[in-house]
Amino acid sequence: MAATIQQLPVDDPNRFLIHNEVHARPSATFSLPAMVIYLAVLNHKVSRNDEYAHLCWLPNQQDLSVDMMKGNFLRLQLADYSIKWERHTEFTSYTIVQPLVVNAQSASSPDIFSNLKLPKKWLQTVPGDTIAAIKLAMLHGDISKPNEALNIAKEWLGTQSIFASLVGNTSHSMAVTDFLLGDDGFENMVVIAPPETTEMRAGRVSQRLIELETYRLMALRGLPIAKQLAVFLAQSDKSLADITLQLEKKSSSDQELLDRLIALATEIERATSEHTFRFSATRAYDALVTQRIAELRECSIHGTQKIGDFMKRRLSPAIATVAYTAERLASLSGRISRVSALLHTRVDIATEVQNQLLLEKLTRGQELQLRLQATVEGLSIAAISYYVVSLVYYLAKALKAYGLPIHVEIFTGLMIPVVLLVVWRTTSAVQKIRVNHTAKTKD
Repeated sequence: MAATIQQLPVDDPNRFLIHNEVHARPSATFSLPAMVIYLAVLNHKVSRNDEYAHLCWLPNQQDLSVDMMKGNFLRLQLADYSIKWERHTEFTSYTIVQPLVVNAQSASSPDIFSNLKLPKKWLQTVPGDTIAAIKLAMLHGDISKPNEALNIAKEWLGTQSIFASLVGNTSHSMAVTDFLLGDDGFENMVVIAPPETTEMRAGRVSQRLIELETYRLMALRGLPIAKQLAVFLAQSDKSLADITLQLEKKSSSDQELLDRLIALATEIERATSEHTFRFSATRAYDALVTQRIAELRECSIHGTQKIGDFMKRRLSPAIATVAYTAERLASLSGRISRVSALLHTRVDIATEVQNQLLLEKLTRGQELQLRLQATVEGLSIAAISYYVVSLVYYLAKALKAYGLPIHVEIFTGLMIPVVLLVVWRTTSAVQKIRVNHTAKTKD
């Protein structure tokens, strides 16, 4: 093996973990008659160390360590019984398998706990909240005569309505239950199989029945939430319809509608984030229930309803309610988004109109400013020309006084067009230089 590994590239860090996952939770093997006590507890507030401490309470567990529980699966073999510990995402299960005492096999509603091998109150003090508890009696019997085998099961379950199936393609065993909680908080199940039943088959049948019921209960955890959300969703639907109507009639301000819409969207997103996991888990557990029912490969028994048929009929409406609630949440969130988009579009259009009006005002202001600037520039040319002409006048008087034959008024009048042309050309050149400098500064 080592030589083979040396010839391969470096292993992916998770290679052995994912490869061995198929062997992570092997079925128990035990011979009949046997009693299986199963307990599943929610572990959201329970650490692995808490569960380790509780397992250490069992006899002769000095060698037990937390490291042995890292794989989320552990089977402890004690003197005359075994315990299987499994930690799942939401729950932890404990499966106790012990021989079924002879005097309890034929008793009506037999007292199992008087013969339980566990330490006193060990089961009662398991850390966590109970979600499933099952007592499964595995008996020898002749299932070739189903009605006689059913009478044996009724001695354990009572005379109330029961549900039974022949299990396997070859009908190798019979599973019977009433899906009722007893006064001790346990469900009761009975499996009757012929003496030649192998230990491996007994383990597989018990595991499928136990997992079937556990996953059913875990799937139904979404139902109370769905029922609680029904009123909230109805109110939210009404609120959204009212906002949409006011948006259509323009009977409220955009800001008021936007505030109400944001508040409603916040509530919907909070509910979605809080319950999405639960609804997704319901779908996943329901798929597992369907798979386990298929694995039983049931055959009907005359006069009784099959376990799988009963479960599908009673479970399907609940699962449909949860699925409908999840879809309704998602639909409501999408509708809020569409209404919000419409409202934002109306606000954007109004804002664009306001901006257009403001732009028109600015344009008119710029035009007036340009006109004013042109007027000022014209006045500036006139004023400058006036002062220059005045200087020319005084210059002509000075030249005349000096003795030159100049007519002052005629000379001054003739210079006025020249002065105006020079002042205008000079002012235009200065304006052109200023505009070019401003453009370069912006670039």
